[in-house]
Amino acid sequence: MLIILLVVLLLFGGAKLPKLARSLGEAKQEFERGTKHDEKVTEVRTVVEPAPAPKPDTVTMSREDLERLIDERARKVAQPPEDQR
Repeated sequence: MLIILLVVLLLFGGAKLPKLARSLGEAKQEFERGTKHDEKVTEVRTVVEPAPAPKPDTVTMSREDLERLIDERARKVAQPPEDQR
């Protein structure tokens, strides 16, 4: 730790050390303020209620639509990509 302090003293000089320490302290305070703000925002966002689950007897598509969708996806999987033809 002492070696690091000596290197900083040699690089910046004695006159600039107080300015450097002050700016490092301000940066640390700003960082801490930002992290506290992020924690508050995260707490507010987690209060959102989840969407209700769909009813188990709800039908969203007909059997024909479902079979057509399955056939289309099966054909897409069976076909090689355009660049391999």
